[in-house]
Amino acid sequence: MASREYGQFCGLARAMEMVGERWSMLIIRNLLTGPQRFTDLHKGLPAIPTNILSARLKQLEETGLATRRALPHPDRAVVYELTDYGRDLEPALIALGRWGARTLTEPRPGELVTAESVAMSFRTTYRPEAALGVTVGYEVRMGDFTLRLQITDGTLTVGIGRHPAPDLVIERLTGHPIRELMSGSRTPDEVLHDGSVRIEGDPALLDRFAEMFRF
Repeated sequence: MASREYGQFCGLARAMEMVGERWSMLIIRNLLTGPQRFTDLHKGLPAIPTNILSARLKQLEETGLATRRALPHPDRAVVYELTDYGRDLEPALIALGRWGARTLTEPRPGELVTAESVAMSFRTTYRPEAALGVTVGYEVRMGDFTLRLQITDGTLTVGIGRHPAPDLVIERLTGHPIRELMSGSRTPDEVLHDGSVRIEGDPALLDRFAEMFRF
């Protein structure tokens, strides 16, 4: 029996055999934002040794959770992406991320805030009951990276990069106003009036943002 096997005829045990190795869930988290090259994955997880990243990607391929695809000319690059089977893990990652977020206050020394980690925070804080029938696009600029949030008839999709046609652009200028909006510790009026956020579009959509994304 391989060391990764638990010897239990149980769905949870089988799931842990496939994704329970260190780093596996974070690789899946990052791939939820879309296909990524090996270098993209390593940039989003800079603490992972490259040999471990290679091993985890191989395991995800072997279990049918991820696949490799060659991009057409002129890119000539290979990207990794989740299969439909792999994407089925999204609700579990959201629930686990929401549970873990209860312990978050400030980043610990050496902890990084990455585009993928913030994208996950939008997934875990999204309140679909506050977005019933809503269709709106947000572009959130966080300094080092930009995220696009599209809500279509209440269904959220999150990606890295600019939104092609945002209804509202939210740009962080100072501090942590996006997190403060999502925690409810500050209101949209407060972050606008103190200059920590700049917006392009209808200010009412910032109020709607604070309603739909809440810890």
